[in-house]
Amino acid sequence: MAVINENYLKLAGSYLFRETAHRTAAYKEAHPEADVISLGIGDVTQPLPPVCIEAMHKAVDEMAQADTFRGYGPEQGYDFLINAIIESNYKEYGIQPDEVFVSDGAKSDCGNIQEIFSTDNTIAITDPVYPVYLDTNVMAGRTGLLQSDGRYAGVTYLPCTAENGFVPALPEKRVDLIYLCCPNNPTGTTLTREQLKVWVDYARENDSIILFDAAYNAYISEADVPHTIFEIEGAKEVAIEFRSFSKTAGFTGTRCGYIVLPKTVMGKTVSGEKKALNPLWNRRHTTKFNGTAYIIQRGAAAIFTPEGQKQVKATIDYYMENARLIREGMTAAGITCFGGINAPYIWLKTPDNMPSWDFFDKLLKEVNIVGTPGAGFGPCGEGYFRLTAFGSREKTIEAVGRIKDQLKF
Repeated sequence: MAVINENYLKLAGSYLFRETAHRTAAYKEAHPEADVISLGIGDVTQPLPPVCIEAMHKAVDEMAQADTFRGYGPEQGYDFLINAIIESNYKEYGIQPDEVFVSDGAKSDCGNIQEIFSTDNTIAITDPVYPVYLDTNVMAGRTGLLQSDGRYAGVTYLPCTAENGFVPALPEKRVDLIYLCCPNNPTGTTLTREQLKVWVDYARENDSIILFDAAYNAYISEADVPHTIFEIEGAKEVAIEFRSFSKTAGFTGTRCGYIVLPKTVMGKTVSGEKKALNPLWNRRHTTKFNGTAYIIQRGAAAIFTPEGQKQVKATIDYYMENARLIREGMTAAGITCFGGINAPYIWLKTPDNMPSWDFFDKLLKEVNIVGTPGAGFGPCGEGYFRLTAFGSREKTIEAVGRIKDQLKF
């Protein structure tokens, strides 16, 4: 009989969004008359930009002709997309084409990147945080067991709460790998250029690596919030950046993202010899991945055209107007909230310190609104609750109205 990877047995219950989906489905089955509105999972509702549709239609036609048909493409991505990415986002930082790796999305990349690091590395994660960072390290065996306080042994947690302005403090004990998400999922908060520089300086001084999830960079509206970590001096020595087209251009069901891994980012062997991480990731990427579909990459490249940028901005503006409606509506209802300025997430403080899963049930049962309990994002998420701005305008207005007018505290 095959022996299992027992690290999977260390995982805490089911995946967060499976649990919320399960509870929602059970409620709907018991109350088929209920008009349930979801502001929970961060999935988009607006269609792909027309330029992407046009580009993908053209690519489909190419696949129908022998002289333009394409089979296996370069695992790292087609030049037309990589060059567009660099020209639009990284040209001034000196990023080269062989430092960009196109993938099927940031979630996969954030989970897969840890494979090129030894399981002996120590990790730090902000708390609360997107669950994939922690769970994939648990699966790899880089953590100890789940403790009674909801934290894993061997993991350095960096609390981000209202009390510290959602700005994580540097760890007291040195760590090897640091996961930062900015704008943050779930809190919707950000780090300023000065605050992010503190982390880059720490990584340089301690030979640490920053794994920087910038999936929501396109939503940034404030001037002092960096759109890429490579705006910070020295970041090319210590940082790997993850980007996604999912929330930027509606590719949640189409799947496309990328990693930027400069050749100047180094790790070391057990004997202490420095090694560039870029070739290691290239080997992992080309061994386990056959490349994002040509049709999808053509659609992604269209985003970077002038018309594509205009259409993407219109969609982001749509969602951020939803965020404004939710934020102002919750405030009017007497609920303290954060985020919703540089990100499509609104992070609520649950009334009267109500446990977040209790607040989930209260919203679902009293006003038929689905959100996401903060406890699912980490121990410091307890007492908080996430709403997303990715719904339709009509449903968002309806949901806000129900909470303001019908929810009883």
